[in-house]
Amino acid sequence: MKTADSPPPTTPSYFSHELAARTQASEIELNGSTVAYWTYEPVQATPETRTILVIHGFRGDHHGLLRVADQLPGMRIIMPDLPGFGSSGAFASGTHSVEHYGTFITDFMAALGLGPDTVLLGHSFGSIVAAHFVAAHPGAVSPLILINPIAAPALEGPKGIMTKLAVLYYRLAARLPRRLGLALLRSPLIVRVMSEAMAKTPDKELRRFIHGQHHAYFSAFADRDSLLESFTASVSGNVAEVAGQLSLPVLLIAGEKDEIAMLPDQRRLAALLPDGTLKVIPGVGHLIHYETPAPAAGFILTFLKDHPA
Repeated sequence: MKTADSPPPTTPSYFSHELAARTQASEIELNGSTVAYWTYEPVQATPETRTILVIHGFRGDHHGLLRVADQLPGMRIIMPDLPGFGSSGAFASGTHSVEHYGTFITDFMAALGLGPDTVLLGHSFGSIVAAHFVAAHPGAVSPLILINPIAAPALEGPKGIMTKLAVLYYRLAARLPRRLGLALLRSPLIVRVMSEAMAKTPDKELRRFIHGQHHAYFSAFADRDSLLESFTASVSGNVAEVAGQLSLPVLLIAGEKDEIAMLPDQRRLAALLPDGTLKVIPGVGHLIHYETPAPAAGFILTFLKDHPA
């Protein structure tokens, strides 16, 4: 497991010089588990500065959203590694379910003194966790921002076959002897195939950067059991389940070529939201946070100006 203060193997050209100066790494103990988190202070605080709590996706950690954080120098951004991923330990007790991750958000916000003016942002699996948290805790945050949101059941529709194959992959890895199971889960070949499938950019240097990020961080999970539980949660829930309960302003940022969170599903989700806004970024798939952080950050800034604290 990487330590909370270990530097990421980044390509300098993909990050500003300001990002390192804004960064503070921290750890806290929550319910018997160590949680690592990073705070990115604003370059200069203004009346428009907001605190944004970021919930990353499945098998990711805080590194995945760094390029988006870098594009928001006027905001205070807090990004934990979810329990079971990155430098955070697994839950000391209980399953790694959507509901339990929601409890984590409650406890984490309380520990850091984050109030209802906190903006909540979730990416991919993090969108499920964030949406279900908001549905269960109205008024706890405002507004809600979802990047590449999981808008429909993963086991249904055109992507259902691939999801079912992924289910078999994770179940097999959990049942094999420990060394073989971990080798399968952390296989560089499988990680690379996944990375190649999701990357849509024709930019060869950017693709190399993306593959390097996945190689460095996609296998930083606590253990096989927590990973299988988290995967089960990621394919068992979606944002549309609770869309009608999300009465706060919600921004959806979708990728035109997203094969995991498909655009038609995003449009249906937007129609279900009482106060939803859908923005689509052309030419990108499920890796908005890596490939098009600047347009995403632009949508976020406009949205927050339209919905001040």
